[in-house]
Amino acid sequence: MSVMAAFMVPHPPMIIPEVGRGSEEQIRETITAYERVADEVAALQPDTIIITSPHSVMYADYFHISPGNKATGSFRQFRAPGVRFSERYDTVLVGRICDLAEAENFPAGTLGERDPSLDHGTMVPLWFIRQKYSEGKIVRIGLSGLPLADHYHLGQLIAQAVEETGTQAVLIASGDLSHKLQTYGPYGFAKEGPEYDSRIMDVCGRAAFGELFDFEETFCEKAAECGHRSFVIMAGVFDGLKVQATALSHQDVTGVGYGICTFYPEGKDEDRHFLKIYQEKNEQDCMEKAEKSDAYVRLARASVEAWVRRREHIRVPKDLPAEMLERRAGTFVSLHKDGKLRGCIGTIAATQGNIAEEIIQNAISACSRDPRFAPVTMGELKSLEISVDVLGDLEPIKSPEELDVKRYGVVVSHGRKRGLLLPNLDGVDTVEEQIEIARQKGGIRESEPYQLERFEVVRHY
Repeated sequence: MSVMAAFMVPHPPMIIPEVGRGSEEQIRETITAYERVADEVAALQPDTIIITSPHSVMYADYFHISPGNKATGSFRQFRAPGVRFSERYDTVLVGRICDLAEAENFPAGTLGERDPSLDHGTMVPLWFIRQKYSEGKIVRIGLSGLPLADHYHLGQLIAQAVEETGTQAVLIASGDLSHKLQTYGPYGFAKEGPEYDSRIMDVCGRAAFGELFDFEETFCEKAAECGHRSFVIMAGVFDGLKVQATALSHQDVTGVGYGICTFYPEGKDEDRHFLKIYQEKNEQDCMEKAEKSDAYVRLARASVEAWVRRREHIRVPKDLPAEMLERRAGTFVSLHKDGKLRGCIGTIAATQGNIAEEIIQNAISACSRDPRFAPVTMGELKSLEISVDVLGDLEPIKSPEELDVKRYGVVVSHGRKRGLLLPNLDGVDTVEEQIEIARQKGGIRESEPYQLERFEVVRHY
């Protein structure tokens, strides 16, 4: 049995009358649509309400599923302590999701709960639902910093667990849209904000879930969206199924986007295995790029593959360009998967006999020793995009005015502390951002004076 239905809903605390105190009337259209969602949930009479929330426990590399038998919460932090919830968890369904994740070493489970209280991303939908339907347990699932593909796959695991346990379940994909829709809003305006809302309402209104992967991370960050990963998990729940979607409402009067859609499965559709399609396209794109890559990137890729497959440190090939064999320089090797960084290790100055040896060493480190990531696995090799940066000489500069984020990388130093950031990186648009990130990477406090150096790179793809 598949999930009976799913609902994309926002979670503004002000929509609760005791919190909004009249201001909620400005989003009356959203309230009306939310009430319809509650009516539809009540009509389905689910055993379990699964809620994915951006405001539950969130980790960079792990999906947290709330443990225990029950949880409570209130809107005390929004000056409405009288609005309270006491919910029972579906421990059987939680256990099955965790078992499925563990069986394939997928990073999801009940570890690491920091706050057992229900969050407002969970309570706002429940406030509407509990007006119409008091039965049913819940499952609360947080998002993560992992790629969209992993969020989609979590949805697949949820659907499998629902089917195997025979649970009558609905899924609530809790998430606001852009937070940058109006100049008068609490987060200001960005041109990406209205674009995000328009695109997401179109995609979800058509149940065109494959297009959810087309939203680049930097675009989503600039739009300050809240629920995209939540919507991707929902899409995964319906993998391989035809879906009837209805867009009920969209408002942006507060400067934050509130969108509500309903989704009902209508039988199998082999053309809607969107994760498989996405991964196959990615692998094909990576293979085509690898075939066109130059000697620098081919050497890095060969180093990564030899290390991941056989723990082999390859020797320097003899048929390389003269510069790679005769020149010494610092290099950085960067790995990306599904549009997200998967590893990056480099050297500011040369540590090996030549550029080729530098690349080999840093490629191995990037795939196996970057402390931010687990080591790359064999199953990931076909999906990796690899680039190599060869650094020029460091040049001391006197002020940020001598930097250009597209042309120069920067080194920020305070005593023995040093932080480096490469040039021309996605999402780094200003010199101020570049310096700040490099300072943080070097562990240099805001109060500590620092020196700046710049360098140019030759980037190889």
